[in-house]
Amino acid sequence: MNRYPLWKNILIGLALLWGLIYTLPNFYGEVPAVQVSSAKATLKLEPASVTDRVAAILQGAGIEHDGIFADANSVRARFASTELQLRAKDAIERAFNTDPQDPSYVVALNLLSASPSWLTSIHALPMYLGLDLRGGVHFLLQVDMPGALLKRLDALSGDLRTLMRDKNVRHAGITREGTAVVIRFREAAQREAARSAIQGSTADLQLVDRDDGSEDLKLIATLTPQAQQTMREYAIKQNISTLHNRINELGVAEPVIQQQGAERIVVQLPGVQDVAKAKDILGRTATLEVRMVDDTPGALEQALTGNVPFGTELYRERGRGPLLVKKQVVLTGERLTDAQPGFDGQTNEAAVHLTLDAAGARIFRDLTRENVGKRMAILLIEKGKGEVVTAPVIRTEIGGGRVQISGSMNTVEANDVALLLRAGSLAAPMEIIEERTVGPSLGAENIAKGFHSTLWGFVAIAVFMCIYYAVFGLVSTLALAANLLLLVALLSLLQATLTLPGIAAMALALGMAIDANVLINERIREELRNGVSPQAAIATGYDRAFSTILDSSVTSLIAGIALLVFGSGPVRGFAVVHCLGLLTSMFSAVLVSRMLINLIYGRRRKIDKLAIGQVWKPGNVAGN
Repeated sequence: MNRYPLWKNILIGLALLWGLIYTLPNFYGEVPAVQVSSAKATLKLEPASVTDRVAAILQGAGIEHDGIFADANSVRARFASTELQLRAKDAIERAFNTDPQDPSYVVALNLLSASPSWLTSIHALPMYLGLDLRGGVHFLLQVDMPGALLKRLDALSGDLRTLMRDKNVRHAGITREGTAVVIRFREAAQREAARSAIQGSTADLQLVDRDDGSEDLKLIATLTPQAQQTMREYAIKQNISTLHNRINELGVAEPVIQQQGAERIVVQLPGVQDVAKAKDILGRTATLEVRMVDDTPGALEQALTGNVPFGTELYRERGRGPLLVKKQVVLTGERLTDAQPGFDGQTNEAAVHLTLDAAGARIFRDLTRENVGKRMAILLIEKGKGEVVTAPVIRTEIGGGRVQISGSMNTVEANDVALLLRAGSLAAPMEIIEERTVGPSLGAENIAKGFHSTLWGFVAIAVFMCIYYAVFGLVSTLALAANLLLLVALLSLLQATLTLPGIAAMALALGMAIDANVLINERIREELRNGVSPQAAIATGYDRAFSTILDSSVTSLIAGIALLVFGSGPVRGFAVVHCLGLLTSMFSAVLVSRMLINLIYGRRRKIDKLAIGQVWKPGNVAGN
């Protein structure tokens, strides 16, 4: 009557074994490490060569390490103590960044899991700890929306210039004055023609005539409130996306990057010890520009002697020699919507396919139509220094907003260039207005407090259950331990971030899990009071309690999902642990405890009494 089939016992046992294995990494803690990653978008880190180089540097400096690990974006060396970590950082920094004013690599302090390699090999990794538990740094950044608006108006000036040329509208100049674009005309008819052309091409501009007594007739264009709002939302989204790309360089696990209010972004970097390095990376600016190459005979040689011709700048093309480029920026990365690697349809060479927005497509079509046979340079400007990514020759007019870059690239380089172009730049400047550091010691104190509160809560529940429900109480306690084990294993498997609210949700999950066991035990007692035999009381008690447990868990789960969907930050962390805790609670209360009770009582043909504590019958007569 009370026996599970063998396969069911094996499955439950395997689930518990899985829980134990995936919980183990959390007990090993973390050790100091040094991480090396590329500091420039134009510099690709080669993990194999950097690993060898780091190993050679550490060996040369006489610094012992506990292993060097590499992934696609970084190389990390693990050390036994903080002293070795700091010595290693200095040695690696000196070797990798010979010019401190222009570092090519980010050499940052970090923490790595101390789990044995066999656990890591099966992807059994510890949970991520949030800022309040691990320590780290918190930044609040203010996005410069007025700066973004001016940047948008500058781009708009270029668009209007192109539009006037396309529509054959004669004007006397287009300039940005404050937060407006001013278009000057000699004739009223041309101003009306310009108004019609602008209104026909965009609905983002408000147009006002101004005749201030001078010879020129003016048309003042300003962004509509709706267009300004769209611009603000785009600037925030673009900046958050770019910050994600940059923070990946630091190798921070589970960083928090989210919008706060209309113009601010919160960045939390758990585990980051090098605050100065984090600030440097967050504040980095990178822009993409398209300019024409100056191929005037003798101009490059003149520039190499130090006499750069007026209106040009000298850059170096990636993997090639120096290149003379005109100062005038034709197109910026703001117009780029996508960049994907691929192949040239005619030559089958590796290529990068770019997609431009409508305004960018129009500018690019004009550029290519007017400069067939000339070279066009695509530059990436970073920290005030630029590099020509590629400088292809324009073969024909390119319309439609789809552009192909090819020539002298293999597939790996094409992938790199596409990634580089997609990385983008900040849509608007940002300033750090608040900086808060949470020390590792405070994080450790929070962990200790959270651990002790959960531990002593568990012990108190276990003592009560064992006294009140005897053997059934002991089984409930074991089921509760299984619940905790599976919950931690799930959080580790999902690589969730545990914060103080998460620990609170874990303690709450323990309370709800024991509720389910109390319900089962009381149902069994009720059956015993009604004179049902012990074996039948166990079966009926579990069956009847299950529906109540299911109803209760589903309603709590709905509340948890609502928190998960509508909450943010710590609230979402609480909701994740709460929802997972409900699922593991049902499994442990219904299946694990039933399996244990079956193993104790299931094989006995006749049971005189169940060890479930005092069973009060009507008339205050103790039952079996």
